[in-house]
Amino acid sequence: MPGGDGALKLKSMIRKGRSATDASEVTSVHIDSEQSLIPAHFRCRLDDLFGQIEREFENLYAENLTLQDEVKTLQDRLEATGDRFCTHDNTTESSGAKAKKSGSQISQKIKTTYKASTSRIVSSFKTASTGCQFVREYRGHRDGVWEVNVSCTSPQVVGTASADHTARLYCIETGSCVLQYSGHQGSVNSIRFHPNQELVLTGSGDQTAHIWRAQFNLPINVEPMKSHSSGEDDFESSEKDEALEEPDVLHEYMILRTPLLELSGHTGVIIAADWLAGGEQVVTASWDRAANIYDSESGDLVHSLTGHDLELTDVRAHTQQKLVVTSSKDTTFRLWDLRDKSMQVNVFQGHTQPVTTSVFAGTDKIVSGSDDRTVKVWDLKNMRSPIVTIRTDSAVNRLSVHSSNYNIAIPQDNRHVRVHDILGVRLGRLPRSSRQGHNRMVCAATWCGESQNNMCNLFTCGFDRRVFGWSVNLQPKD
Repeated sequence: MPGGDGALKLKSMIRKGRSATDASEVTSVHIDSEQSLIPAHFRCRLDDLFGQIEREFENLYAENLTLQDEVKTLQDRLEATGDRFCTHDNTTESSGAKAKKSGSQISQKIKTTYKASTSRIVSSFKTASTGCQFVREYRGHRDGVWEVNVSCTSPQVVGTASADHTARLYCIETGSCVLQYSGHQGSVNSIRFHPNQELVLTGSGDQTAHIWRAQFNLPINVEPMKSHSSGEDDFESSEKDEALEEPDVLHEYMILRTPLLELSGHTGVIIAADWLAGGEQVVTASWDRAANIYDSESGDLVHSLTGHDLELTDVRAHTQQKLVVTSSKDTTFRLWDLRDKSMQVNVFQGHTQPVTTSVFAGTDKIVSGSDDRTVKVWDLKNMRSPIVTIRTDSAVNRLSVHSSNYNIAIPQDNRHVRVHDILGVRLGRLPRSSRQGHNRMVCAATWCGESQNNMCNLFTCGFDRRVFGWSVNLQPKD
């Protein structure tokens, strides 16, 4: 617990520095613009950051004083209680020693509890698990990245969908972009790969979904991209665009602008699209509250799945059976059975805020995530209530379930990515620092096989325009 005099001195120094800056701002602005090496917009940003630091310091200082007062008051009460106990027990030496020992133990317990609480605050800034290692960053997008996925065919590539109106394919080993798709006129909100062919399905804010061919040449003799960071990484400014594009000058990549097939029919933003089992049909989810099923060869509309009360947020198809699950802002998600003409529908109710994602886990489970800060595991044999509820500290975005061990990667609004097993046991979280980790909302995560020789087996993307590859090897703690 810092001393009062030292804290006041530090606070005075910060205020003095800020006051001097404010007083000389008008008279020295011309001199600063000519002599300072820092651009004007960075200086303004620094002023804002220093202001935030000062406000945070004042809040922490006030809380520290309050805690000191509470601890002092509690200690006084304990000492008073010990004195009364000594008097009541005829002030014998043994009783006095017992009361003093009891008060000392309680006082020590208070100090231990306070120390533990502060240690938890400090430990929140440290890496939670050594089983999660940063491997590589995939750069190039000029706006937030909404979704990341991995191709099913060989050679495997990482696909990204971005608000900059493009989708990109990257080489997993080198981090180099091998293809950029620029056929959409709006934000690209999702990207999914055909299960058997080199085809890609993207959904966009331009109310269309595109099917295009993933034709590319992997770079030869290109060094893996190194993760580097500078002070500019902490600034949210457009000046980072050139830095983000820097790795692409090491090699050439293809730019594709024409799709093989354009799927239209929605009257709202297409927020997600996916391939049905076998890849003969695709399903799209839109803000017009409907999910459409199209023939993937002709583009004809086959079915329109309606029933949600509000906009859809995601859609996922089962990899082996013709089952589709749609998520919605109406706090529900729906399971559609397309194996027969009746198209049986089951409505899952359990979340209190918009359901942002729902994913199949094996053959008999669904994992859903919501803005209500919970992740729920559902058994398809008993759909009345979830069998597992995972509570988080922030809204949940598009999560991913591992295909073999069923570990759940949970991306969140608070920039963290948690990993739990299917039983709800917390395994760890991905590291987050200035050099590795997201510094804004994490939009999506996707698993890719097992981690071998520090190769990526988990990919994440975020609104900070960054895409990361991780090596994750976690086991439940004893």
